[in-house]
Amino acid sequence: MTSSTTAPGPQALARQRRLRSAARFWRQYRTHRAGLLGLAALVVFTLLALTAPLTVGSDVSGVTDAPGAPLEAPSGQFPLGTDRFGRDLLGLVIWGSRVSLLVGLLAAVLSVAIGALVGITAGHFRGPYATMLMRITDWFLVMPTLVLAIALATVMSRSLGTVILAIGVTTWPTTARLVRAQTLAVESRPYIERAKALGGGHWHIMTRHVLPNVMPLVLAQTTLMVSASILSEATLAFLGLGDPSVVSWGGLLQDAREAGAVSAGDWWYLVPPGIAIALVALAFTLCGRAVESVLDPRLGVAR
Repeated sequence: MTSSTTAPGPQALARQRRLRSAARFWRQYRTHRAGLLGLAALVVFTLLALTAPLTVGSDVSGVTDAPGAPLEAPSGQFPLGTDRFGRDLLGLVIWGSRVSLLVGLLAAVLSVAIGALVGITAGHFRGPYATMLMRITDWFLVMPTLVLAIALATVMSRSLGTVILAIGVTTWPTTARLVRAQTLAVESRPYIERAKALGGGHWHIMTRHVLPNVMPLVLAQTTLMVSASILSEATLAFLGLGDPSVVSWGGLLQDAREAGAVSAGDWWYLVPPGIAIALVALAFTLCGRAVESVLDPRLGVAR
């Protein structure tokens, strides 16, 4: 008796290709020591953010029952000292990672989504439509991003949604330019002409041929945009335009400024949130550069 084997279906084959592609990506990524260092740092910060309700408790931001005296220097009880309300700064920094990482990720995704949509459609349709989109993109490029974000955050209600929207709708032009250039390169290939000759419509060309080819660029740009979004969120919060009801690293710096920590020499009020912002931004940048190098070896990013 001969045993018959069933050939895997299209979905199984596609799943196997994705798994092989992911394994190949990881093999190449782990050769970048800087990228691994950034990834390890991100894992640590993510775990701290996810476990914050268990490690520091959700009442860490309360000002009515603060455990310490205002502006206590670092000690055994408070390793990073206390703020102007007597709250434990270590717990505030850990809790603030939740807001800073969330805003950074969502703002980066919104920014890259807008940029990818504009870039793909402008590269595909050409003509007056593309010209209009590129002129709008150029206008956003020459305008100071921070000024536009401040203007949006000023006229809208002070909330996390406002901060995410303000950052996302002002930082997309760079992604749009990069994606449009990649779209033009993809659409100049012969198989695009064959797809059009076989009756492929605009939606089919953009989603089935162009989008898969620009996705590596979009992924790398998203990783790089997170660090810029976190810095922008910290800046807006430092200027008093963030959500006053939540704890974030930028909000802690703004509280320190209002408390006069700079002139008083209360360094422990300023240094921890500042270092946290710098480390997370650096970690995302290292990961983004490593992802760029893996997806496009021609960039020659140093390991």
